Amino acid sequence: MRHAFVTLVTNADYAMGATALARSILMTKTVGEIVILHTGAVAQGALGPLQDLGCRLILVEHLPLSDEFNERHARKNLHGAAPFTKGRKPDFHTPLDNFCKLRLWQLTEYEKIVFIDADALVLRNVDKLFDYPEFSAAPNVYERLADFHRLNSGVFVAKPSTATFAAMLAALDRPDAFWRRTDQTFLETFFPDWHGLPVTMNMLQYVWFSMPGLFNWNSICILHYQYEKPWEKDHPKVQMLKPLIDLWNDIYQGCETIDLTRLPAPPEPSAVVA
Repeated sequence: MRHAFVTLVTNADYAMGATALARSILMTKTVGEIVILHTGAVAQGALGPLQDLGCRLILVEHLPLSDEFNERHARKNLHGAAPFTKGRKPDFHTPLDNFCKLRLWQLTEYEKIVFIDADALVLRNVDKLFDYPEFSAAPNVYERLADFHRLNSGVFVAKPSTATFAAMLAALDRPDAFWRRTDQTFLETFFPDWHGLPVTMNMLQYVWFSMPGLFNWNSICILHYQYEKPWEKDHPKVQMLKPLIDLWNDIYQGCETIDLTRLPAPPEPSAVVA
């Protein structure tokens, strides 16, 4: 039975992220394969480190969507209609690319897939996720507990199926369809009875300063750098997130082990300055 961790790379920046992610997964001694879906916009040189790590690289195309759909979900239109108000998306973020991750349902050579966004790190072995049903995802919690009812598509469990993929395409490109958070909003709608993963399986970086009581290095399995990316230089929250950024850099640069016990605790809420 074949299992795989899958991520999506759409440019050189996310190739850097995927390299750190792959290194972190390999450090956990996983039994799963590591698969990189990448678009034609990624230069071969940027993919070299992933090949060296033994990842399987699969070239994917954008989904066959209507011109009207693509226009509605172009960066300027999507962010104009549904702006991000809690954090800043980097300039290389291209919303339409996000839908390419649905291609993983075409990978029917695998029994089960765990998708992880390229801006994440795996800090502990998470092979048990392959035992979870489709569709399982963690909640989109980083500011308030009320958001536990919303999923975050940075980590989810899927079962590849050509029938499911066909059904997704039909549901995705409906007349006047507008998916405010692209694949995330779509998947939440397509799988309305989604199964909840523990928040520790997709710990969003803003929890570090917004909900520090929820952030515990002893339990976090996957750390997800939503909004600003750890490889960006001088982004607005660099100082607030410095311990998390330092951890990402250590893994990206090839450290052999992670000693989470040496990492600092989150700041007290009163010490956080936005």
